[in-house]
Amino acid sequence: MTQGKGMEMEMQTGIHYNGICKCRGFNRRDFLRFTSRLVTAAAITGGAGLLSPGVRASRNSGKDPVLKIGYIPILDATPLLIGHAKGFFAAEGVDVERPVLIRGWSELSESFLGGNFNLVHLLFPLAIFMRYAQNYSVKVVAWNHMNGSGLTVGTSKGIQKLEDLGGRQIAVPFWYSIHNLILQLCLRHSGLEAVIQERNSPLKSSQTNLFVMSPPDMPVALASGAIDGYIVAEPFNALGEMNANGKLIRFTGDVFRNHPCCVATMHEVDVAQRPGWTQKVVNGLVKAQQWTAQNPDEAAHILSRDGGGYLPVSEPHVKRAMTKYDLDTYGTAHGTGAIQHPEWAAKRICFQPYPFESATREVVKLLKQTKVEGGMDFLEKVDAEKVVSELFDYDFVRNAASKAGGLQTFEGIDPAQPYLRTEIISV
Repeated sequence: MTQGKGMEMEMQTGIHYNGICKCRGFNRRDFLRFTSRLVTAAAITGGAGLLSPGVRASRNSGKDPVLKIGYIPILDATPLLIGHAKGFFAAEGVDVERPVLIRGWSELSESFLGGNFNLVHLLFPLAIFMRYAQNYSVKVVAWNHMNGSGLTVGTSKGIQKLEDLGGRQIAVPFWYSIHNLILQLCLRHSGLEAVIQERNSPLKSSQTNLFVMSPPDMPVALASGAIDGYIVAEPFNALGEMNANGKLIRFTGDVFRNHPCCVATMHEVDVAQRPGWTQKVVNGLVKAQQWTAQNPDEAAHILSRDGGGYLPVSEPHVKRAMTKYDLDTYGTAHGTGAIQHPEWAAKRICFQPYPFESATREVVKLLKQTKVEGGMDFLEKVDAEKVVSELFDYDFVRNAASKAGGLQTFEGIDPAQPYLRTEIISV
């Protein structure tokens, strides 16, 4: 960031980018440009993406490609990053480059679309949008994690509970995000109306204005008073708590128990043409999740700028985001009320790779109830069973979990029926 006020705010929020591009807003023009690019790509290539000649030549060579990973700086990307850092991909015989940090969802999606990456983490609803609204052939090969997000507000804003969000300006990371889905579910439950309009336009006391903002920009905006709060993935809630005068008032995993958020996504053509290579990639992802669950403190160090430098935040922020989930801080008796369901025995973030069909059905149902800029008309022709059967590949992750000792060895799994679960949603 530039010197002066920008550098002062960077120091205040604890985010350091070392040459990564400066932030910019995401407005209606950006959204229309993003969707237009996806439409153009689908029309030109039949959903195969705007692939460069080099990428096409690599796919036609018959050789396994180099694994090229793109991610934005959130803990949702942990398996991709730990898979690289701890050598889990290399141990499977996969040639992998260091993952590339991208600051926003639009930019990451476009880079993936252009063939710059062959493995990314995408917001679950965004993967649905890309496949069924824009006819782009994405394939989800695993969940990246469960939970890992929260709603953070400014401590000086007088917001104590969800009902206090009326008349407020709240940022979401992307329209097609589990964050937007869960936030709007909470607003409906609290008798509030989600609206999408220019920031700081007049609002009724029963309305909450939502707008898109890149996750790294959220703590800065909160610290400056430009917004009232945000809902986002970690470690940006921890950054808000520790450096931006923020208070975490609800964990998303305390609303939708052990919900999916980001999913490991590949090009369907790669999955279809290179099943052996794809299996090796998924094996590495699954082992990375298992190792992270067993070694959260070491994982936090590796991910932080003090360790492997994958995230532009310090180790204490990452460690808090991965491990702090206690009733003294977040319970209803003495804490912020972020945890309403301690009986769920949830975690701030946890890891298991299997994409439960029951969760997909719930996400599609919530999508159909959620407002986004541009509308959700495409979902009228898409039912949950179509998404369950077409968007996901289950064989690779089943094989990888079996190789790692069975799905029952992962977090949040019922050993009696590891590949089935009942979804619980309670505001």
